[in-house]
Amino acid sequence: MLSDSISSVLSLPISSDYALGAAIYRLAHNGSFSIVGKRFGLSSNDACRVFYAVCKVICDQLGGYLGGFRSELGRILVGFERISLINCCGVLGVEKFPIEGEILGKDGFLMVQALVDCDGRFLDVSAGWPSTFDPDSILRQTRLFLSVEESKELLNGPEVELIDGNLMPQYILGDSCYPCLPWLLTPFVSRGEAEDSTSSEKEFNEVHKRAMELVRMAFGRVRANWKLLNRRWKEEFVEFLPFIVITACVLNNFLMKHGEISSDDDSGCVREQDMPVYDGEVDEGAARIRDLLALHLSQVKQDN
Repeated sequence: MLSDSISSVLSLPISSDYALGAAIYRLAHNGSFSIVGKRFGLSSNDACRVFYAVCKVICDQLGGYLGGFRSELGRILVGFERISLINCCGVLGVEKFPIEGEILGKDGFLMVQALVDCDGRFLDVSAGWPSTFDPDSILRQTRLFLSVEESKELLNGPEVELIDGNLMPQYILGDSCYPCLPWLLTPFVSRGEAEDSTSSEKEFNEVHKRAMELVRMAFGRVRANWKLLNRRWKEEFVEFLPFIVITACVLNNFLMKHGEISSDDDSGCVREQDMPVYDGEVDEGAARIRDLLALHLSQVKQDN
């Protein structure tokens, strides 16, 4: 699938198989360009050129494996129905990648926003946002947001009737760092000791928490398979990190599609990433939809 494209972009006396092997080796083992070069008969500079050339080819030629929101929506909806999330189209979260140096301040990091399905496949990835941005600002600048809010290309499918007769539009679940919108349902925020959460709110939050684990599982699996992403990146290489993250996510989906990684592989699960809770107002329409889903989940639990 890749050999012709790799050969066309390389101006080195190395076969496309060797070039692909060198790039995959670096991704999988976090090897330096010097180590990769020695293993594959290349200078450090040539190993660097090969690595980035192959990553570009992977993104260009296999980019169709990253997405599938429209073409596989039926499968996505059925997957979430298995955990009673009727008409749910994905789970949205953020992963942090630490950066050395002062370019983003002390303990700075780059953020990657990702939408995943019920099996941990990546449906949408937006990488490279500095830690000086908040998740709400990131969300509103992404292709995902524009496709829902402006072009109306996504989440515009038919409503589905819940067990109580109410209609549920298509939506995705979002981490608590995001605003609650009619198409992006975030957890209920604790209202303090004076006012306890209702049973339906508690059930919604429990189901929501389990769903958010899908994002952490997906990124954990990527980190486990492509150990290059586990390093703390030096600031002079920050511009390349988003490109490499996208490459790793594409390869994750490719391997899952061809049965090399199973959806229940939890070997890569990582700890929850701490992000500030969104403290703005909840959209009235979003509040109504979230209440309907919370009531539905509470009724499902009672029936079981």
